[in-house]
Amino acid sequence: MKNRISWRVATVSSARWETASARTLVLDVPDWPGHLPGQHIDVRLTAEDGYTAQRSYSIASAWTPAPSATGAGSAGAPGTVELTIQRLDDGEVSPYLTDVVEPGDQIELRGPVGGWFVWREKQTAPVLLIAGGSGIVPLMAMIRARGEARGRQPFRLIYSVRTPEDAAYADELRLRVRENPGLDVHFVYTRKAPDGWPTPPKRIDVAAINSHGWPPDFQPDCYVCGPTSFVETAADILVALGHDPKRIRTERFGGA
Repeated sequence: MKNRISWRVATVSSARWETASARTLVLDVPDWPGHLPGQHIDVRLTAEDGYTAQRSYSIASAWTPAPSATGAGSAGAPGTVELTIQRLDDGEVSPYLTDVVEPGDQIELRGPVGGWFVWREKQTAPVLLIAGGSGIVPLMAMIRARGEARGRQPFRLIYSVRTPEDAAYADELRLRVRENPGLDVHFVYTRKAPDGWPTPPKRIDVAAINSHGWPPDFQPDCYVCGPTSFVETAADILVALGHDPKRIRTERFGGA
């Protein structure tokens, strides 16, 4: 029996583009033990000459043992794991996963990994999710898990992206706001906002988090994911606004 540190061979069953540079791979993983939203996996690629490269990617899908009942988008089919990979032109692994891998190809992975940056259905507190760019991926898994569980915990997502075209899962998020009561989504655009957007492009700031997050008195569980500078800025703002540092969980990522 394989454990979580054992490498498994996964088969790409399908793929789809989320944005012009972010692609979701749907993987069939034999004997996958299941995962919690927020966990990640390690992916290993091996070249013909034996050279290997390994990277970690957050899981985008919720684990569900039964077909989706919400109709609100991809929560992950039984036995599958979804990864959304942001292509970095100077990356070693991400260009291969976004531009080369096709359905039927196989890759090695192991996991799931991580037990801190996760959301569990039994948590009853309001949840504040703050994403910077591709930091949306593990937070999307939490939103999907809540939707699959028909959870009633109030969720708020603040999603910072450069432009509307850079927003992954935009259609699904709009659908889930309509179909999953208690979910609110607010975008912060840093370079170009849609026509008629009420605020000019800007980086995430106190006003955005204070206006679209939860008050500290509500004692929300806060999850922040994105590039290091983004995460540090958002976490510092949360603390300055009075949020309990013990309720702020952060996940940082770099180039891949």
